[in-house]
Amino acid sequence: MGFIQAAIGAIGGTLADQWIDFLTPPDNVPQTAVVFPAVPQGQNAGRGSNVRGSENVITNGSKIVVPEGFGLMTFQDGRITNFVGEAGGYIFSDTDQQAKSFFTGGGIFSSTLTSSWERFKYGGQPGVQHLAFYVNLKEIPNNRFGTQGPIYWDDHYLGTQAGAVTRGSYTLKVVDPILFTKSIVPAAYITQNAGIFDISAVDNPVSEQLFNEVVGSLAAAFSRYTNDGERGNRISKIQGDALGFAKSLAGVVEENYKWTEERGITIHAAALLAIEYDAPTAKLLEDVQKADALAGGRGDSFLRQSAARGIQAAGETGGGDGLAFMGMGMNAAGGALGGLMQNQGGQPPVPQQGVGAQAPAEPAAPTAADQIREAKGMLDEGLITQEDFDALKRKALGL
Repeated sequence: MGFIQAAIGAIGGTLADQWIDFLTPPDNVPQTAVVFPAVPQGQNAGRGSNVRGSENVITNGSKIVVPEGFGLMTFQDGRITNFVGEAGGYIFSDTDQQAKSFFTGGGIFSSTLTSSWERFKYGGQPGVQHLAFYVNLKEIPNNRFGTQGPIYWDDHYLGTQAGAVTRGSYTLKVVDPILFTKSIVPAAYITQNAGIFDISAVDNPVSEQLFNEVVGSLAAAFSRYTNDGERGNRISKIQGDALGFAKSLAGVVEENYKWTEERGITIHAAALLAIEYDAPTAKLLEDVQKADALAGGRGDSFLRQSAARGIQAAGETGGGDGLAFMGMGMNAAGGALGGLMQNQGGQPPVPQQGVGAQAPAEPAAPTAADQIREAKGMLDEGLITQEDFDALKRKALGL
């Protein structure tokens, strides 16, 4: 009985497999799917009879549709046999006897009798396995990363180590589908009845590894970004520079984990959703903002406003003493501002005389600008620290 059943099954299966297949992507594929199987369309709107062919046997002459942004890989008996990287409709062709069909010129006896005999030897089943899988070649979004504790990097602009807790996301791109499939896709996703290899799925066995490798590269990526002269050496620009940060992150990941060279994937773009600096780094950045605000023309304007406010305060004390003080203050302020303006043009300051004074006035005291300039020179020579410089600057400005 078993012998007869095997023979009947072999002949029936062979005849059913003469139908030409039409394979397309499955329905409702998520954006984060990377590899997923091509599925045969046996019926359409209830019409069609190609529903009893053997699973995982693609008939010669079958058509496979490849959408834009996807590639197609075909397998035979577990081995990659072909790859298609351009969109369009493709005709399947294979020399295996099980793939032949009399519908495509194989002849009724050549395509069925020999196949039936081959199936008979395998107990009525086909002795070959054909599989077709799509590979997503688009940017694969929503790959998130984040740190539970602060990461630390050497910041060239701040001149010290900086730290922050950060989180963000990156887009992944497959640049070598065959290498990617061979190196990192689990076998369960490239066999018969395989599911969708979704990189963002909670139970995906690969996503956690990629997450850990990205997080492990963040500190070096931050350091590379802030020490890159093309980026202006400013970590404050990193949140608004998605491509620049992605370049730094992808470079570090490639150096440490060989994503492109050994896995066929790369980080295409990245965005930082939040950066929470630790207390010392936040204080340093606050000081840098103040220094920026006092640099160049803004600093001169600030000094003029400070002098004007001092003169106004002196005049508001009232009485003759106050007016006399106001007059002296105006002359002193004029001297300071005049010196500052002349120093900006490279000329030495001109001493000013008090109102009604007969003898030459005493040499004017160093202005705030002079004091800041002198402190800056000491900082550049390494004689004082940044903290000392900030303190001297605040004192000179009366802050």
